[in-house]
Amino acid sequence: VQLQASGGGLVQPGGSLRLSCAASRRTSSNNAVGWFRQAPGKEREFVAHISWNGGTRDYVDSVKDRFTISRDKGKNTVYLQMNSLKPEDTAVYYCAVHRSSFGSRWYKDYAYWGQGTQVTVSS
Repeated sequence: VQLQASGGGLVQPGGSLRLSCAASRRTSSNNAVGWFRQAPGKEREFVAHISWNGGTRDYVDSVKDRFTISRDKGKNTVYLQMNSLKPEDTAVYYCAVHRSSFGSRWYKDYAYWGQGTQVTVSS
């Protein structure tokens, strides 16, 4: 499975971005998908995950009510809608396919990773 993350960029505080994660194989549609981020000098951090059918979603507390994860199985694509962005959201964002149908917050549970897309929130 190859993953292509896109949609990052430079945005002002309070702005919005939508990240996309396109998978190369349809088999990934049976697996949960997660988003992680890593800021310079910091450890990789869980952001959100969505189960194989979209029925279960989980978010880190710092992004709840601002970020929304969703998936379009027909397009083999998972999205991360990010609203009310803050400077502390600045990081490289990675999507990853989980080893099972239901996601988790532990990065070692994810088998395949995209290349990352840079998100910079600054005025």
